[in-house]
Amino acid sequence: MTQCCINPSILSADFVNLEAELHRIASADAVHVDVMDNHFVPNLTIGLPVVKRIQEVSPVPLDAHLMISDADRWAPDFASAGLASVTFHAEASIAPVKLARELRARGAKAGMALRPATPVEPYLDMLPELDMLLVMTVEPGFGGQAFLDITLPKIRRARAAIDGLGIGVALQVDGGITEETIIRAAEAGANVFVAGSAVYGADDPAAAIGRLRDAGSRTLRTASAE
Repeated sequence: MTQCCINPSILSADFVNLEAELHRIASADAVHVDVMDNHFVPNLTIGLPVVKRIQEVSPVPLDAHLMISDADRWAPDFASAGLASVTFHAEASIAPVKLARELRARGAKAGMALRPATPVEPYLDMLPELDMLLVMTVEPGFGGQAFLDITLPKIRRARAAIDGLGIGVALQVDGGITEETIIRAAEAGANVFVAGSAVYGADDPAAAIGRLRDAGSRTLRTASAE
């Protein structure tokens, strides 16, 4: 739990100069790629062909967040493309255990995301099938939203369940992450943080990544020592 990972979201990047934008975050742990289909969420971003091209030029691994309908059908193709991590939404999957196993079988880490209002309890039994659980701290679909503190109890419950099982499932949060909110999220038990505006809105994205990592790491070390 003490390892703090910062995954900048390219949703806040300049898409016209995306390759250059990726190299501005070369110090990150991964790049968070938001795939939206204008069905599961009211926004449309990019699809698999563009994601493949991003992977070819990215200096860091790809962490794909699929905000798409019919995840059971489409998510495995992203894993087959060689992405490091593929996260689907529980609300968009009919057979999440089967899908998580398929992602792993195709060589990607399996992640599952929950919208702010989706309870974590129905999915605790499948935690061993996952490499990462993503608790959305805003409603998925748009960048620049404010962090929802109502998600903190859910993050705590998820952390307690992961620690209780003694498994190495990463706990990711996405939405409204800043140098201030990363502390609250880390105190609750998250250790992987998606940050869009806080990184790409800064004059120096690399420095912003460093500040976020320092704040998150300090908090995680303090929490683990208690």
